[in-house]
Formats: sequence, structure tokens, C-alpha cells
Amino acid sequence: MVAAGLEHYHVALIAGVPRLAVLCGVQILVVEDDRDLRRFLSKAFREEGYGVVEAESGDRALERALDGAYDCVVLDVMLPGRDGFSVVEELRRRGVFTPVLLLTAKDELDARVRGLEGGADDYLTKPFDLPELIARVHALIRRAGLRHKDAMLAVGSLTLDPLTRRVTQNGRLVDLSPREFALLEYLMRNAGRTVSRSRIAEAVWNYKFDPETNVVDVYVNYLRKKLTFAGQSPPIRTVRGTGYRLEA
Repeated sequence: MVAAGLEHYHVALIAGVPRLAVLCGVQILVVEDDRDLRRFLSKAFREEGYGVVEAESGDRALERALDGAYDCVVLDVMLPGRDGFSVVEELRRRGVFTPVLLLTAKDELDARVRGLEGGADDYLTKPFDLPELIARVHALIRRAGLRHKDAMLAVGSLTLDPLTRRVTQNGRLVDLSPREFALLEYLMRNAGRTVSRSRIAEAVWNYKFDPETNVVDVYVNYLRKKLTFAGQSPPIRTVRGTGYRLEA
């Protein structure tokens, strides 16, 4: 445990504590102002097969988390400048949903509640056992991977990620406006089924369909142009008198 000194961790690791499977390509951001503890934790994670980037302050943590792609952030609460609570709240406000595990010496209920309500995924108080920390990080990464896999949509050569709002077709990135993205997501979630203009309008524009408007047709045309690739026909089919259908 931390209170017993870093030597405790080292002994526990070399004494045969079961190691987790190596996760190739996984990157962790370790944020801790205590240099010795930060370096110790980084070394422990690297021994588990993770890539590690370090930050020593809240402002630096926010900068790194916004600039890079990480699979988990291990974030101390008590930091110079911006504290850990503020960092995770700002990340969530900016649409960054990387799993965050908060570390703190505080054991008060209100601190734990604030961290979790602010967007943190897990909470561990100091002193803690290193194997438990590693196991919790592994669990957060695994759960995030499962959520991401379930969230991904794929129809033929099209892929859409609702979390990152990234769309690709045959491996190329497709640049869509927010409304075009929402329309494509709706069509992909109903792939192979004919959906009426009224249903599209209600789902994408959140209003009752006006037969006199052609907004759905206009945006479908926008999408078709952007999804016309290498001479291939766009995957959105018109079902005369009914609506549209996305096909593989």
C-alpha cells in the first residue's frame, strides 16, 4: 500500500502477483504530482504491457488528454493548478469520454460522489494495493472496448462511430455535417428497411413531417453525393412513394 512505501509495491510485483494479459497498443495517461509515485506507477503499468504517458499537473493532464488518444486516465485529485475533479469535468464537457480512474487520499463520501458525478468511471483512495489498481484499470479498458464495439455501425463498406462521430467508406474518411451525420446514423440503424420521409423527419429533425417540405430529400441528396465513391452507386435507394432504404 502507498502508506507503507513504494518498496511494498515492488515486493508485491516480484513476489508473483498474477499479471494481466498484455494489451498491445493500449495507452494510459498517468497523472500524479508526486514524481516518485508517478514514475513507480508508470513502471508498473509498462511491466503489464501498457504504453504510458505522464503528466504532473492538472493543466498538463488536460492538455495531454485533449491532444492524444488514451485508453484510460489514472488521475490524482490533488494536483497543482487544476485539480482532478476539474480535469475530468472539463474532459466530459468537451466530449472526451476516455475512462478515468481517480486517485485521492480523501476518503470522504462527498469527495467520492463529486468525482463520480463529475464523470469519473472509478475511484480508488490512497493507500491502495497496486494489483487492485492495475485490475481496475484493466476492467475499465475492457468495458470501454465492449461499449465501443457495440456502438460501431457497419453496413457494407460504410462504418460509423457514434462516439467519435467518425464515418469511413472503403477506408476513406467521409466529412459530414452534424445533420448529415444524424441522417446517416438513422439510416444505418435501419439498414435494409424502408423508412418513410415522416419517420426520418421525426427522428433526425425532431418535428412532425410537413408533406410540403423537401428537407429530407435535400439532405439525402447531400449524403448521396458524399457517399459516391470510385464510380460506385451511393448505397441509399429511393423507394418510390414511400421513402428511402440504405443497402450494403
